Amino acid sequence: MAQTQLARPLGDSGIQVTVAGLGCNNFGMRIDAAASARVVHAALDHGVNFFDTADVYGLGESEKHLGAALKGRRGEAVVLTKFASPADPEHPEHRGASPEHVRRAIENSLRRLEMDHVDVYMLHRPDPDTPIEATLEALHRLVEEGKVRAIASSNLTGWQVADADWTSRSRGFARFVAAENRYSLLDRAAERDLLPACRRFGVSLIPYSPLGNGLLTGKYRRGEAAPEGTRLSLSPRAAALLTDANFDVVEAVERFAAERGTTVTAVALGWLAAQPDVASVIAGATSPEQVAANVAGTAWTPSDEDLEELGRLTAGQR
Repeated sequence: MAQTQLARPLGDSGIQVTVAGLGCNNFGMRIDAAASARVVHAALDHGVNFFDTADVYGLGESEKHLGAALKGRRGEAVVLTKFASPADPEHPEHRGASPEHVRRAIENSLRRLEMDHVDVYMLHRPDPDTPIEATLEALHRLVEEGKVRAIASSNLTGWQVADADWTSRSRGFARFVAAENRYSLLDRAAERDLLPACRRFGVSLIPYSPLGNGLLTGKYRRGEAAPEGTRLSLSPRAAALLTDANFDVVEAVERFAAERGTTVTAVALGWLAAQPDVASVIAGATSPEQVAANVAGTAWTPSDEDLEELGRLTAGQR
């Protein structure tokens, strides 16, 4: 039986998402269809209703795995997928936000998911070659047709969030109800202009990389190579992330967590869940055990004093 989870609204969409969400970027890349199904079912059984995927994850396999796993349980899930994903010369169908691409991309995603609609359709990256007005008009048509319940953005700056909201309001289009951007104790840059824009326009924040690319899990240590099989062991960004400056913060947060009898992962996820603008904290998982740990982490509730101390420890990450 599913456990009760705290839910929050996505903007003014009427959609409620659980504070603990599941990022599905591992599906089709690090785990196969059977393992993906076990992760999805574990999330549902823990009361998680929010599933975040994209057309580019696993080159479409993530959507296929998620759709297959949700058969018979679709009514328990809020499904978000993305289009206009990062450029890949071998897979041009994932690129661009022109009206023609938006239409083609949603049809392909619905086919892979084996669904007649998605709950949230998200612009994965701003497209410098397509005016935001054209993209929003195409997305508005999808909402009108019932293929999409709500729309959202990812990786936009604060001014782009403001511009998109003004465009939608002035043209009578559906508005972006959420913004998905990088945000964690190791990267607080969103607080400069993105969060104020979200707050001003009633846009919910969905943080990605909530565990700082895995540094806030305790699996990486200062002066050591990334353990074999971990995400950073194969990432070209490893050297830029496994720095002394980052480990200074990680080790400070580890000491903070130990003093309170909890884990650094729980502190990282619980801190995000305590932010008033955050709707859901999406963390990836490759096993039911990781799902359980992530759900437990978002349930850690910091006191006002904890929040003040964490703000001081990570002030340099803003």
